[in-house]
Amino acid sequence: MMQSAGFLLLCVPLISLLCESSKTPTGEFPESVTARSCRELLKKYGHKKDGLYYLRSKDNEVYQTYCDMSTNGGGWTLVASVHENNIHGSCTVGDRWTSQQGSSSYHPAGDGSWSNKVLFGTAEAATNDDYKNPGYYDIKAKDIAVWHVHNDNELEFWKVASVLRYHTNSNFLTPFGGNLYHFFKKYHLQYGIGTCNDRGISVPIVYDIGSDMRVNELYGESVRADFDTGYVTFRVFNNYQEAYAMCSGVRPKGCYAQYYCIGGGGYFPNTFCSDFAYLNANNGATNGYGASKEIINAAVFIFYR
Repeated sequence: MMQSAGFLLLCVPLISLLCESSKTPTGEFPESVTARSCRELLKKYGHKKDGLYYLRSKDNEVYQTYCDMSTNGGGWTLVASVHENNIHGSCTVGDRWTSQQGSSSYHPAGDGSWSNKVLFGTAEAATNDDYKNPGYYDIKAKDIAVWHVHNDNELEFWKVASVLRYHTNSNFLTPFGGNLYHFFKKYHLQYGIGTCNDRGISVPIVYDIGSDMRVNELYGESVRADFDTGYVTFRVFNNYQEAYAMCSGVRPKGCYAQYYCIGGGGYFPNTFCSDFAYLNANNGATNGYGASKEIINAAVFIFYR
């Protein structure tokens, strides 16, 4: 039974389709959704199947996202996807994780998506476009998981279509307010406010799919000496003081972050401005500085737990 427009609607066979269409993937009606994370759905309500679920933020905003309920104990909430829609576009429309206003000294922080509450995309289309839901800033998490999933894959194939999958298990988000939103609120992404010696925060990772050798293979031969594998790093600068948000699978020890990091500020006067930075420097070949086609043609999913 559910309340609708001042009268009671009974879920009898005659109108069962109407009742079912109002339910969330958890079998609940949207107004009864109370869980704020996939971990809560797993631990408190016993939901153990991977897939789409509805969650409710502390501000009572109900949204749909994907829950990974099986990797490393489950309870991982998809909060964002960084997808490169035009590898040749220089901070054009769709580069939400850097700037959609071009590379401009007037907008050195770009769109600011890493540290604001602007939402975009849908969970189901996370391999086709950028995605960011309220969980990005609402959930208080301890760790993250990252998936590199081949573009244009349907949800049911995401796990098998992953180039690389890993998670952290060090509770590194706790001192930063429990999520990346608060981290980037404190540590800004903007051209010229840091140097190559600002290495950001590097966190050891546990591979779910992949290895140190695999990570090396995904990036260009000419920059492999510039990083250590087995980490995920947030907020770094290259030798031109250009800001990058995330270096997946690696910890920089040199100054060429543009070849293996993604996202960032909005002004790149010396390299290339896009969500995937200069990963395409060698057109998908790894016998130089550029990253592999596998990395270039995969969306980067970010999960919290």
